[in-house]
Amino acid sequence: MKEGIRLYRQQKFRQALDYFLEVQVEEDEQSALSYFLGLCYTHLGKHDEALLYLEQVVVSELGFLQIYQARMIMGYIYAVTGRYRLAEFELNRLLEDGYESAKVYAALAYVVYAQKKTAPAIANLEKALRIDPDNANAMNSLGFVLAENGIQLDAALQYCDKAVARHPENAAYLDSLALVQRRLGNLQQAKELYEKAVRLSRGRADIVANYKDLLRSSGVEV
Repeated sequence: MKEGIRLYRQQKFRQALDYFLEVQVEEDEQSALSYFLGLCYTHLGKHDEALLYLEQVVVSELGFLQIYQARMIMGYIYAVTGRYRLAEFELNRLLEDGYESAKVYAALAYVVYAQKKTAPAIANLEKALRIDPDNANAMNSLGFVLAENGIQLDAALQYCDKAVARHPENAAYLDSLALVQRRLGNLQQAKELYEKAVRLSRGRADIVANYKDLLRSSGVEV
């Protein structure tokens, strides 16, 4: 499988996939083949095909990292396709199997919050930050959840400020900080943050919508 792995590492995912679909392997390499097929299909956006092979990986005898990655990708696929309960199941399986990490807790927070479970989302993000206090993604997400629900706004400001300080060009983090400032009544600061986020994201639809909503509801001048 060396040629297919070489193509994959060069990010030639279509060519790598074609190779892996044709290659003949011994039985003891079948799980590794399923692993790379799952990765290739994921990169190509073919989610159902990816799941077919990743499901084989998580019940295989492959190593810790491959199984961890396969479950994480399955959780990601279920999340982006709106199958949040399945995503929650996969991520909880990782935790039950001892694969605790800030990344798992942050991902779990996202999928439970998508199901309107605010308290569990906050709890999972706090666990992520206990493991990795400098995790900017978890800080941003926690600040956003608190702000969106209008609770602990001072804490939300601290979390989002820290995330933006670490990644000042991250449009999503700026968008979250703008929301916090808006909830605190600092409308001019929110307007400036939204403008920067819109510019950096090149007009990402959800950020533009947030900016326009601020202008409509507050009367802040453009």
